[in-house]
Amino acid sequence: MSSQDSSPQDPPLSDADGPQDYARHESRGEQLDRNWNEILQEIRVLQTGAQIVAAFLIVLPFQSRFHDLDGFQVGWYLGLLVLALLIVVLLLTPVSVHRGLFRQRVKDDIVTASNRIVKIALGMLGLMLSGVLLLIFDVVLGRGAGIAAGAALLVVVLLLQVLYPRLVASRG
Repeated sequence: MSSQDSSPQDPPLSDADGPQDYARHESRGEQLDRNWNEILQEIRVLQTGAQIVAAFLIVLPFQSRFHDLDGFQVGWYLGLLVLALLIVVLLLTPVSVHRGLFRQRVKDDIVTASNRIVKIALGMLGLMLSGVLLLIFDVVLGRGAGIAAGAALLVVVLLLQVLYPRLVASRG
């Protein structure tokens, strides 16, 4: 048994833990370990994508056509670069928090905070991807096409990240 196993002081499962008829018959410690492992798997997927886009943005100024960008495009690029690097740092934060609080019996707090961080990173990643699409379309086809493409992707991101999970949850 781990140090995180259930004890009489552990709170019972709540609605936030999922439907009670779907209970896994696990201790609170086992549930927290499983939740933490699920968050780590999500971070691994997000981290890879975020790092690839960040790397693309980092090398962009070293391309020969970068000097052809207008003031808006350069400003937009710099904003995207900062956003990409913030996402990478944000996705490293749960691991850092876990390291800093390791063996202090606060895994519930770590899981809760990490869940919030991953949600924020997902939202920021959606914004970044929409912004990258805007920049690329702006350079290739013009400002109007860039704004249209970026806005269209942002709508898709909102539908898939906000509305679709609610739809799935409502269907139970």
